Amino acid sequence: MKQNKLKKSDSALPVNQQQIDLAELAASGDKAARREVNELAEPIISFQTNRFCRRFCNENKYRYVCTLVESRSNPVRDAILCEWGNASYAWMLDDLTSSGRLTQFSGKNGARLNDYIYYIANSLPFYERWKDWRFGRKVHVPTYIQELFPEANKVFYALRVGENISLIAQKLGRDEQLVEDMCQQVIITLTQKKRLHLLDPPSTVSLTGTQHSQQDEYEADGMQMDIPEYDDMPELIENKQKLAGAWQQLDPVEQYVIEAMVMDDQDAEDVLHALNKMEISIKEGIAASEVNRQQLYYFRRKTLAKLAELMT
Repeated sequence: MKQNKLKKSDSALPVNQQQIDLAELAASGDKAARREVNELAEPIISFQTNRFCRRFCNENKYRYVCTLVESRSNPVRDAILCEWGNASYAWMLDDLTSSGRLTQFSGKNGARLNDYIYYIANSLPFYERWKDWRFGRKVHVPTYIQELFPEANKVFYALRVGENISLIAQKLGRDEQLVEDMCQQVIITLTQKKRLHLLDPPSTVSLTGTQHSQQDEYEADGMQMDIPEYDDMPELIENKQKLAGAWQQLDPVEQYVIEAMVMDDQDAEDVLHALNKMEISIKEGIAASEVNRQQLYYFRRKTLAKLAELMT
């Protein structure tokens, strides 16, 4: 009996059996099915690789030649190719189309395999896994540390990048003596568990040879966001919290359009091309290939208005 066979209680739900069969064949190693799955994932992976790499490109754009898109900067003469893009593509392909991932596809509600891959690729856990791989941040806070006190996660990460007691206390808004006790609890517990090496600072082996300081990596991969900054005005902190809550209420397509056109400042034609390749339409009743720039700009304005309304 197939693993993805529906339960009797689910018999009323439409199932895309053809796509399930494709996923199972690819998972079993069938070359033709694997090729078809890779083709389905290709536009999704290409877009996400470009988006993630550009977000953390930093000075690489001036030292190396990008292999993903036409370079908007002028790297040094005789610059070598940057390998992060190709490496990211390979990592995403492995994560999104592994046999374990494909066997979990159930095709419920008529879902296609590329829909399944798209939603995973646009999820926060996928983004965090990519950052773990990119920045060597594969160490997570053990459960026994998280249970010590509410701020244990933040103290753990702060110790790992070598911040001093005074700075940690300032960021947490706590007394220095209390923070020092917290740090000692974390260190003692890890020592007892013979896991003190988890506090070794993160290191990145660059595929291009570019080396960054530990603090640069800490700030670049977003770990700094785990520790609240109290230098902001209270009103600004409140607005950030409202924005984060409102953002979670947008659907993945709305989030994608805002990220691409507003945050990443991508051209409308590039966004339309990506939506078309993923067969995602932003207007009901109109095929993705028929959506034009005007409709895309209207969708962006409508989504921004929705975001503003959710924040009030």
